[in-house]
Amino acid sequence: MQTIQEIDHVTQAEPMRLTALLVTCHMTRVLTVSALVYCHFIVQTSSPTALKLTEVCSSMAHTGTHSQPVRSCLLLVVVSVCVQQVHGVWPLPQQLHQSADRGCLSPQRFSFTYGRDSAAQTGCSVLDAAFKRYFSIIFPDFTKGSENRLQYVWSEPQPFVVSVSVKTGGCDGYPDEDSDESYNLSVSEGQAVLRSVTVWGALRGLESFSQLVYQDDYGSYFINKTEIVDFPRFAFRGLLLDTSRHYLPLHAILKTLDAMAYSKFNVFHWHIVDDPSFPYQSRTFPDLSNKGAFHPFTHIYTQSDVMRVIEHARMRGIRVVPEFDSPGHTQSWGKGQPGLLTPCYKGGVPSGSFGPVDPTIDTTYKFMESLLKEVKFVFPDSYVHLGGDEVSFACWQSNPNVRKFMEKMGFGKDFTKLESFYMESIMNMTAALNRTSIVWQDVFDYHERIPQDTVLEIWKGEKYQAELSRMTQAGHRVLLSAPWYINHISYGQDWRNSYAVQPQNFSGTEEQKKLVIGGEVAMWGEYVDATNLTPRLWPRACAAAERLWSNEEKTLNADLAFPRLEEFRCELLRRGIQAEPLFVGHCKHEYDGL
Repeated sequence: MQTIQEIDHVTQAEPMRLTALLVTCHMTRVLTVSALVYCHFIVQTSSPTALKLTEVCSSMAHTGTHSQPVRSCLLLVVVSVCVQQVHGVWPLPQQLHQSADRGCLSPQRFSFTYGRDSAAQTGCSVLDAAFKRYFSIIFPDFTKGSENRLQYVWSEPQPFVVSVSVKTGGCDGYPDEDSDESYNLSVSEGQAVLRSVTVWGALRGLESFSQLVYQDDYGSYFINKTEIVDFPRFAFRGLLLDTSRHYLPLHAILKTLDAMAYSKFNVFHWHIVDDPSFPYQSRTFPDLSNKGAFHPFTHIYTQSDVMRVIEHARMRGIRVVPEFDSPGHTQSWGKGQPGLLTPCYKGGVPSGSFGPVDPTIDTTYKFMESLLKEVKFVFPDSYVHLGGDEVSFACWQSNPNVRKFMEKMGFGKDFTKLESFYMESIMNMTAALNRTSIVWQDVFDYHERIPQDTVLEIWKGEKYQAELSRMTQAGHRVLLSAPWYINHISYGQDWRNSYAVQPQNFSGTEEQKKLVIGGEVAMWGEYVDATNLTPRLWPRACAAAERLWSNEEKTLNADLAFPRLEEFRCELLRRGIQAEPLFVGHCKHEYDGL
């Protein structure tokens, strides 16, 4: 029998020659127990050719030894050799260099550690938890107690250490708008070295490392030699969930945060209240949820629920930006706060219905100031979304007290000036609380006097390039969400539309284009609840995530993205994310919940 040393330097097999290998070896019906170990060694070393293996099988045939039970391993060997040797990372890193050289990972000999020069060491809450979390992600079979021990019959597993070094600590803080998420990752024989400026960059690097690990059909884990230099293109990469039109249970939000981290999203825009319901349980105004939620006990987010979401997000490097949209979209508010909404009139008398927040009375502003103070206390992020969109003026127009106020203020019959008066007051309150306001584009379109540091979010239509140009010319930072309203669905591969989105492709100077700080995916809840949230979001949101993270020129082609996204979708399934299929096909590990 030929020895292992005789084929130690051969190169990797080609698919067509593998077919010849299968036919030749299967026809010989020859394999001893020693040959089983031998063939598996060939696969593990990643250095066979089908031609050489065919010669091996032919030589074995001449020995006259037959082993029916072991013969079936040939199928496993061939499939194992066919395992894709180089695995990608989603979203595509800025620089990625990989080799066909690979090493085998053993869960028993694998460990994470802190580099000696790292500012963060054992006891860093963010990274300690990430090490445990990613071990389970990388070795799902091992953590389920079903690791195949036979995979190490050919040799002793070698140790593999992932060394993580960060320049600054910040383990107990929160990610913010200035967080540095860059990282460098070097994977070589027996080790990986991950370096970053912050723990948030380290989290992004750990995610990339986890995606580089793959399994063959025999159950062995591998990783290829890899060099990555990576950083996000945009600092704000958000995802909006609407928890007012349908209440989303806590577990659905937490699972979404997990999936966001897998795609390197870093902002959870929590559109927590709206017209249909007020599920946020306020400390200051408990009647807002007692009377405004779908149900005062089962369909609310308690203070502890909110804290849990914020902490779950923090541990994954995700900011939580709440939205309390006013003066419109506030019907549910009025149920628990009498006098807040404008009474509508018909025929000169109150009709019994109510419109937007009443901007003409002092109690409105006292209420909003108290609510915003609570929001500052509960939500640590420096941003708060104030809404300001889709305000209907019909009720204001019908109300005689509002018309008198308009006349007194010199607004005439221009109700956009009344909305401007209200929004300017709310934005000034927010600034006084040392918070940065985000508002929908309507606020800018009404020519309001907007504080310079206010962030504007574009949500309307297809002609967003002109709006980008106008807003940045006025010196404002801008977020783009208009092309990523993925609650709108269509038959087929609508994720491809993301690859035509170019957030900085508008008429303006380079300085203007730097004011585009990112964008976000929006999942509005008219037709979405916990039953369909996850498959509607994923993997469609992944495409937007890549456009917001990766080099634009390298990610313009949806056809090139397809096989990578298809592979990543399968990875999401294995991680428990019920991501819908991209097209006809299957995953090696289908969704466990089905």
